[in-house]
Amino acid sequence: MPYPLHVTFRRLAVLMCYALLGAGLLIHTAHAQADDELMQRVHQFLYEQTQALGEEVVIDVRPPSPHLPPCIRPEPFLPNAGQPPLGRVSVGVRCGEAQQQIRYLQAQIDVIGGYWVAQHDIERGTLITQDMLARQSGSLSALSSQALIDEADILGKIAQRPIRSGSAFQANALQTPALVKRGQRVTVIAQGSSFRVAREGEALEDGGLGDRVRVRFESREILTARVTEQGILVVDF
Repeated sequence: MPYPLHVTFRRLAVLMCYALLGAGLLIHTAHAQADDELMQRVHQFLYEQTQALGEEVVIDVRPPSPHLPPCIRPEPFLPNAGQPPLGRVSVGVRCGEAQQQIRYLQAQIDVIGGYWVAQHDIERGTLITQDMLARQSGSLSALSSQALIDEADILGKIAQRPIRSGSAFQANALQTPALVKRGQRVTVIAQGSSFRVAREGEALEDGGLGDRVRVRFESREILTARVTEQGILVVDF
């Protein structure tokens, strides 16, 4: 006996509802899996960037907005690549096959490790030496963005202002001592795999180790060279 027409339509409506619910569940599951993959990829990326900074690293990545589409083939990057990712940071992520979509996630990174502080008060104009440094351990993320962690970035620098005992060394409080003075006669060395040429010229500006300084020669030619030691510059090829 055939079912009444209204019963058939009701069953069809119920089946369509189940189908829509199932499709929605599949979409939600796929979206959730993509978000999990995105967060895992960002977490791993941040760990790789910070594991060498200290003895303990704690990373908390905030979930992406549920209103955004899934991020396919996520490739994280740091917008401020020149600064160590400590404290609250923003992480860029390139999405899609062509990596043309970019979104940003927020993360909190806490690193416990060692850093250098002044062993005693240091006066302005003082050359920083090993006996002025003391090792201290603590939260690196609590330090300012200007704090210097590596000893090599501190030794041999000049204090631009007084530094109190126990204070972390700040990049903006130190300067590289000038190895070349403006107006000084300097030697510029250019060398390659099969040649080495040295010329004398006049430095047009002050420069410390690693700084790039303009030099003028007797021919009035001007070029830029890198300071390597007192009165010596090298042309990079």
